[in-house]
Amino acid sequence: MLELHDLCKVYRTTNVETTALRDINLHIGKGEFIAIMGPSGCGKSTLLNVLGMLDTPSSGHYQFQDQTVSGRSEGDLASLRKARVGFIFQSFNLIDELTVRENVELPLLYQKIPASQRKDRVEQVMDRVAIAHRADHRPQQLSGGQQQRVAVARAVVTQPALILADEPTGNLDTVNGEEVLGLLNELNGDGTTVVMVTHDPAHAEHATRVVNMLDGRILSENIHRGPSDSEANHVS
Repeated sequence: MLELHDLCKVYRTTNVETTALRDINLHIGKGEFIAIMGPSGCGKSTLLNVLGMLDTPSSGHYQFQDQTVSGRSEGDLASLRKARVGFIFQSFNLIDELTVRENVELPLLYQKIPASQRKDRVEQVMDRVAIAHRADHRPQQLSGGQQQRVAVARAVVTQPALILADEPTGNLDTVNGEEVLGLLNELNGDGTTVVMVTHDPAHAEHATRVVNMLDGRILSENIHRGPSDSEANHVS
């Protein structure tokens, strides 16, 4: 599903050059649940941003569902993101002025989905993540766990092929964190590919494969359980 070959990302200012990703070679098959681990500053979030087409590589090759990403216009990348990628962030990134229902519906508005279809999809996904009873509340009226449920609902309402989760349990207590991981496991069980950045080895146990990074490089990959539709590659 995702193929990265010799991918590098370099940030340049007038006086400083910082290499965030170095020679990344990675295959992620359809239906896998990947956990990316490593110390702060090792390139985890940069890799996630490149996978989600929020950032572009400086060199190398990135292929998403048989489509070459490198060299495409920002308009093309935005269309691809909106249709096929869902994002879940540590800080939830909900819009305070909107209700739960409106936050979940927002990605469908960007896709110009008809109102009747939007209503059905929003209701279904809110029921799925057990947040429908808070549909008319605003984010500041919710607990952290409830806000992250809304963020999960917003990420999956477009029925994306790929979910990217950046420390999705980082602001949650143990119980709520496990509930969010359970939701990710359910979505993965339904065939959605999930890539999650985490610092927590226990949370990484939910993944089919763990990718360990250091200094912008992939050090190793470890299979925890069999990927659903693909074989995992190993980095020695």
